[in-house]
This record gives sequence, C-alpha cells and structure tokens, in this order.
Amino acid sequence: MTTPCLIALPLVDLLRGPDGPRDRQLLMGEGVTVQSIADEWAEVTAIRDGYSGFVPDSALTEGTVTHRVSARATHLYPAPDFKTRERFSLSHGARLQVLSQQGRFAETPQGYVPHAHLSSLDVLDTDPVTVAETLLGTPYLWGGNSSFGIDCSGLVQAGCLACGIACPGDSGPQERSLGAPLSESAPLQRGDLLFWRGHVAWVSDPATLLHANAHHMAVAYEPIADAIARITAQRGGPVTSRKRLKGLS
Repeated sequence: MTTPCLIALPLVDLLRGPDGPRDRQLLMGEGVTVQSIADEWAEVTAIRDGYSGFVPDSALTEGTVTHRVSARATHLYPAPDFKTRERFSLSHGARLQVLSQQGRFAETPQGYVPHAHLSSLDVLDTDPVTVAETLLGTPYLWGGNSSFGIDCSGLVQAGCLACGIACPGDSGPQERSLGAPLSESAPLQRGDLLFWRGHVAWVSDPATLLHANAHHMAVAYEPIADAIARITAQRGGPVTSRKRLKGLS
C-alpha cells in the first residue's frame, strides 16, 4: 500500500538508493507516493513523472498545494516584509498552499512569498520555451531540476510541466514519448525538440537551440549548426530525432 505525501524541503535529491547517487531532484510541494520507510529513508515515486528513488523520511510531509513558483526563484519570509531576513529560497516549479494575501505577499504555512512570483496551479503557461528561458544562465547540474542547477532533461521537463504537458524525467523516455517525429527536410520552429544520444535541446528559433549543457556548464543559447558540429566532434553522435509537441504551432 502506498501513501501520498508532499516534499517538505525547498529541494531534495532523489537518490538511486539510501545515500546513493542522485538521479533527479524534487521541489518543495511536489507530490510523491511512499512505498516504504526504513532506517530514516523513504522509497518514493514522483507523481509528476513516475520516477522512483529514495529521500530522507524527514523530507516528507502532508498537506495541500494551490500555487507554484512561476518566477525563476523566490524567497520565503517569516513576515510579509521584504526587509526581514528570508527563511529560505525556492526554485521555479516549487509548490505551496496559499492561505491568504497580505498586501504584496501570499501567506503560506511556511511563511510569506511575493504574490507576483506565484501562479495558481490551474493557470498554465502556453510556451514551454518561454518557461525554459526563465532559467537562462542556470548552472548545469547532472540530475538537476531547479533554478539552482539543472540538466538538459530537467529543462525540458520544466517547460512541459508548466504548460500542462506530461513529461518523463530523462531524455531517453522524453524522446520516445514527446511529440511527433519531424522529417529531416521539415523546417524547425520554436518549441521543437532535438535529441541526441543522452541529450535534448529546445529549438528557440529555426537557427538557435536553448539547452542545459556541460559545454557551457549552464542553460545557454547555441546556434543549431554549431551544436550539431560540436556534439559530433565530441563523439556524441548525430541528432537521433526531431520532434514537435502537439498543440504547438
């Protein structure tokens, strides 16, 4: 029997095993189902994408969420006053329960967040690339899922989830499940995806990619032709597929 819970910490690594390597990350307020708890470790499955792993059982709580952080990042304060010392920072995509509005701040069970940095969960973005551009310059982090560090598949997932598009956590499953294939001759457009073995990138415009990559060690723009030549030269292989998400035109 599984138990639904929420992530209680601003950011927690989803580990392959207790004290094991990081596979992905989970943000505050994200939902998980708990399979088991033993020796202070919980085996969980992320509701957003079915990714399973281990987190400290202290990272779990119960509750309700109503809003998500739609800004790149925000701060949570002990009072509705930006001059007070913040309690912690929250990444884009973190989820909170808004109890009331206090001037420019939203009151949550954890404290106060600028209301301008939040969106209701029932209000979706319409352009996943615009969402991904919010994270431009974010440091590259293998397995990262936050504005403090993110990888290529994390950047794609962030854009998709903000637009209500179901999206796996890794580039391989993303290539298999996202969008419809494009022929080599089809012109690329904003919102298309290019896949390599172990890598994925958004098409920002017909000549430019936006991707989290270890070459720039950041979320960065790169000319498509340059990226293809560079990845080929680094033995990353050719583009394995070009995909177009449904409903984007």
